[in-house]
Amino acid sequence: MADEMFILLGWAWDIDTATRLAARYPARHIDIRPLAWARAVIAIDPAHAATADLTRPLLAVRLPHATTPLVIDGWHRIHRALTTGVHELPAVVLGRADERACRILGGSVRTVSET
Repeated sequence: MADEMFILLGWAWDIDTATRLAARYPARHIDIRPLAWARAVIAIDPAHAATADLTRPLLAVRLPHATTPLVIDGWHRIHRALTTGVHELPAVVLGRADERACRILGGSVRTVSET
């Protein structure tokens, strides 16, 4: 079982695996303001968010049949940035094969792996 997972609407990703895979990709700065709405459905711990490292890149994946990447790691960073007036953060978007490698539930994956 993954040490850290991101779960949303029946999909789940192994963040440890995603972090390892992300090392192969360049980070680029993205405008996070369009993501502000999602804080209403993502559990945010304000105390943890206050200590989030804004230099650490967000991790995002492209879902099958979706046009916009989904942030799977970095919601506390997004919250801190938006509440302190920061509008851009570094982000890494995993390729489709790497998204599939770290996905543990959702789409064609039916159960969480116990390995």
